[in-house]
Amino acid sequence: MLDRRDFLVAGAATAAGFAFSPFARGQEPAKEGRKKIAVVTTLWNYRSHAWHMAERFLGGYPLKGKWHRPPFDVVSAYVDQKPEGDLSAKRAAESGFKIYGTVAEALRNGGDKLAVDAVLLIGEHGNYPLSEIGQKKYPRYELFQEIVKVFEKDGRTTPVFNDKHLSWNFEWAKKMVEQSKQLGFPFLAGSSLPVTWRMPAIDMPLGAEVEEIVVVAMGNVDIYDFHALETLQCMAERRKGGETGVVSMHALRGAPVWDAMKTGSWKAGGWNPKLFEACLSRSHTLAQAESYSHRYPTVKQMQEWVKEPIAYRFEYADGLKATMLLMNGLVDDFNFAARLKGEKEPLSTLFQLPPNPNVVYSAGLMSKAEEMFTTGKAPYPVERTLLTSGLVSAGMTSLFEGQKKIETPHLAVKYQPAKESQFFRE
Repeated sequence: MLDRRDFLVAGAATAAGFAFSPFARGQEPAKEGRKKIAVVTTLWNYRSHAWHMAERFLGGYPLKGKWHRPPFDVVSAYVDQKPEGDLSAKRAAESGFKIYGTVAEALRNGGDKLAVDAVLLIGEHGNYPLSEIGQKKYPRYELFQEIVKVFEKDGRTTPVFNDKHLSWNFEWAKKMVEQSKQLGFPFLAGSSLPVTWRMPAIDMPLGAEVEEIVVVAMGNVDIYDFHALETLQCMAERRKGGETGVVSMHALRGAPVWDAMKTGSWKAGGWNPKLFEACLSRSHTLAQAESYSHRYPTVKQMQEWVKEPIAYRFEYADGLKATMLLMNGLVDDFNFAARLKGEKEPLSTLFQLPPNPNVVYSAGLMSKAEEMFTTGKAPYPVERTLLTSGLVSAGMTSLFEGQKKIETPHLAVKYQPAKESQFFRE
């Protein structure tokens, strides 16, 4: 959940020795009969996603007022890159697992057959090239293919959790979902936003008739746009009829965002100002002029503070309108609002993210991975992440092509949401 700038700062702190205190109460040595996990990751440094996610299965995490220790043992890992500040060797020594040179060796734990009961795939952070439109080409698909090869050769599968996007390439992302269904293994993916705390603790009513949605968030494209889109999608999917897919995307950057805001409506090329206001009214980090507190910013102030606003305006196949705004300098959190048919006031909430380094929202996400590893059933559909992966790419493509509106027939992703709400409440 941290951006690349924060990650580089954290990495420097690690290299300087600030992050090498003993890891408190790591897992005990692997016990016979307990289920085993293999970690497959691009990088394991301080504040990387492997540090956020994998270490929840080493040291446990807080859950409902208790310290929960998952009934699993991390027995092996594959780490694709090991730059300065690598923590994987240290964690392996502390917790009694082995790091292997290939994905296959990690899944087989040094033997000749699949020897783990679950795979944690974390393809985030590391030095990788950019695509033509500026997406970082994390090798999630390539690492997933190595996992699948083992499943196919050894004639057995395990549940797989994939952190964040499925792939920067939407066709590859689709193939990942298809392979999980063909081979019949549980597959879960995505970010912590859908499962973190909400203030107020509300969900989109299942089966609601929703007319328009706005999310106001922070961060950069190809990183935080994914988080903001998952914030939006985990609510949108609960509308009447379930998910229908997205038919068009129009992304804006800079001055065109302010022009769109002035229009005052989706039909005129912008978004509902009442929904935008509801989002800002939920924020805990709303920017203020010097010496002021809790003043609603003027448009002029917003334009002074937000140097490069980003807007993704997209339309679903069933007519739902959605706008995702990245407003660095105005807010530093994730805020949601929706217009429901027949309701006078918007439905709105803040998706709450506790601060680093104790990022308890990663506990929420790993609790869902643990649930799937335990039950053999994903608690919510992987198709959500398939769609949001495609929306990131579509938004960046629209920006790359001169901020023009593009049609997205390939995003005809249809699914039904989980009936039960999945976010943390206690």
